[in-house]
Formats: sequence, structure tokens, C-alpha cells
Amino acid sequence: MPEKPTSGELFGVPYNFERPSLSNMLKAYWQPGEGMLVEKPFGVGYTLNLANWRSWIVLAVAGVLLWQQQKGGEEESSEDEAVEVVVDE
Repeated sequence: MPEKPTSGELFGVPYNFERPSLSNMLKAYWQPGEGMLVEKPFGVGYTLNLANWRSWIVLAVAGVLLWQQQKGGEEESSEDEAVEVVVDE
């Protein structure tokens, strides 16, 4: 029985299930001169290239959105009080 490949491309999406080393992880996430998205060092798909300035903007926007969501959740919890509704017939 032939062995299944541990890395390659399926329908245009890269995959890699080889055990990553620390140096490979650093090389995968920091690739100067490449685009914003690079192949993941382990798993399926793409990840952010931290050597590209656009990736830092994406991370900053995601951080702000997460902060706003958590801040909004705290304010809503104080407004969740029981309300009595009286209906006249």
C-alpha cells in the first residue's frame, strides 16, 4: 500500500501535516518580500506573514473589534434586569 503524501495541494489549497520544527515555524511566519498570506507551516490553508505591514493592520483591527465586543458585553450585562409587563385587556 503506497504512503499518503503529508504535504501538497488539494483544490488549490495547500496542506502540510509534517511535524514542524521551531526554525520552520519562524520561517513560515516571517517571510520578507512575500505577500500578506503565506502557506501554513502545519495544517490546511494560509496564515499571516508577520513581515508584511498589512498583516499588522489586520491584527490591530481584529484586536480592536475583540476589545469592543468584550467592552460591549460588560455594559449589556448590567442592563439585563427583570421587567414586568402588564397587558390590559
